[in-house]
Amino acid sequence: MKSNDMKPHRILLAAAFACACMCASVGAPAHSFHAGITDISYNARTGSTEVVHTYMTHDVEALLTNLYGRSFDLSDPDDQAALRKYVEKQFWLSDKDGKRLPLNWVGLQVDTDSVVVFQEAPQTASGKVAGIHDAVLSDFLPDQQNTVNLTVDGKLRTFGFTSGRLDLAVN
Repeated sequence: MKSNDMKPHRILLAAAFACACMCASVGAPAHSFHAGITDISYNARTGSTEVVHTYMTHDVEALLTNLYGRSFDLSDPDDQAALRKYVEKQFWLSDKDGKRLPLNWVGLQVDTDSVVVFQEAPQTASGKVAGIHDAVLSDFLPDQQNTVNLTVDGKLRTFGFTSGRLDLAVN
């Protein structure tokens, strides 16, 4: 999946998230809220369900520093591997039988405000998603709010995850 494959609603969501990040940092050395946005949608061209996570860079770096006791440079492939291991442990999709759907790591993009992680469920329609587990950053930041937008057959549904609510059925 290439970044130019992003659909217009993904671009709008990413722009809104970036604006929120910038507004949160104006006049303050640290932000007072912790949020992540995940967009899940089917790509008819590839036949796969794409998963795009967006988190605040500061939160991701603080998490990794806390977990590993050192600073991280997410442009370094070894440091990216640590983030990959963490995300794959904390986020998954399941089918109607509760079986995890395979999620492949596609890559990530990092800038000063946000970390965008790309995953995909190969040859899987988004309609096969029956459950979502999202604990990314919730184990580190108790007030973390993760929003997951799931698009199935053109219909968008939004789900909220917190440290007290990590698993949700989508059917």
